[in-house]
Amino acid sequence: MADVVLRSDPLGQPWAGTDPFLFCVYHQDDFPAADGAQGVDPSHLTGRAMGQDFSGRDGFSMYHGTRVPGFPAHPHRGFETVTIVNEGVVDHADSLGAAARYGDGDVQWLTAGHGVMHSEMFPLRSRQGPNPLDLYQIWLNLPPQDKMADPAFVVQWADDVPVYRVTSAAGAVAAVRIVAGDYRPQEGADRAPLEALPATPKSWSGRAEGDVAIWQISLEPGAAITLPPAMRADARRNLYFHQGDRLDIAGVSQAGGRLIAVVADAAMPIVNSGQESARILLLQGVPIGAPVVAHGPFVMNTAQEIEQAIRDFHQTQFGGWPWGAAGPVHPDGQPRFALPPGAAEPELPPA
Repeated sequence: MADVVLRSDPLGQPWAGTDPFLFCVYHQDDFPAADGAQGVDPSHLTGRAMGQDFSGRDGFSMYHGTRVPGFPAHPHRGFETVTIVNEGVVDHADSLGAAARYGDGDVQWLTAGHGVMHSEMFPLRSRQGPNPLDLYQIWLNLPPQDKMADPAFVVQWADDVPVYRVTSAAGAVAAVRIVAGDYRPQEGADRAPLEALPATPKSWSGRAEGDVAIWQISLEPGAAITLPPAMRADARRNLYFHQGDRLDIAGVSQAGGRLIAVVADAAMPIVNSGQESARILLLQGVPIGAPVVAHGPFVMNTAQEIEQAIRDFHQTQFGGWPWGAAGPVHPDGQPRFALPPGAAEPELPPA
């Protein structure tokens, strides 16, 4: 089965995407103890290019934040983001009036469509420290007919995201978190599919012809699992093997820190043959096949559409910014919640 592995490249940063995915950014920060206002004490900020800090100094970056790390208000058009917060929390606010604090395994889908401004701040919850943050942000393209769709916002709570587990005879566990794309188990007698939660209305992941899968795969040393094939032969599948030292993929040994492109329409056995626990992000989908013209936060199909996006943003700010600060942070101690646009009451994670 050596021909199942098509290509293996160093991961790099950001992680390169394959149509319909644009790319994925992986954030892994070890923030210090909070300063009492959910931020970083100034003693940790000397020597940084504040407002543009991607240094990773002392194990963390401030990004575009100045006291609370993160990304204050910025615009998007023409695609959607899928943000999976494995550890830590994100405070969201946007030009639709939506707000959220989500994390600890929660997933947020944000379809930018014809235009949205949003902020993503990373408040520090513990005054004793540390405050780790571990998240993926995936940029998933929209087809031309949906580039100017209405923006949409969904939070999927961690406890609602389906998980499939396989335990070896020696007790080693392999698990798959199913963020998008139904999962059809290949082991055991009960092979009923696990259905992914619904995403935003215009997401390419919601179309059968898109055959999108976003799966988080973890394997303890010695664990094994067989991934199901894609539904469509024209789907493309990438494995982002970012934690762990060694995997066997369809009998082919792979070191950690690799982007591994594989045949999508074949069942794929994976064994953790290393000494460390392994984490893999799987991204799969049928290519949209349209031209991609990107300029910063705008992803369209032509240069003229990019120019129009810039003009529209300068004229309208995509609805304006209804918040008092560019990077609003919810109150200290605020539990997780999601307030969709126009909602009177927030949505809460299951008790």
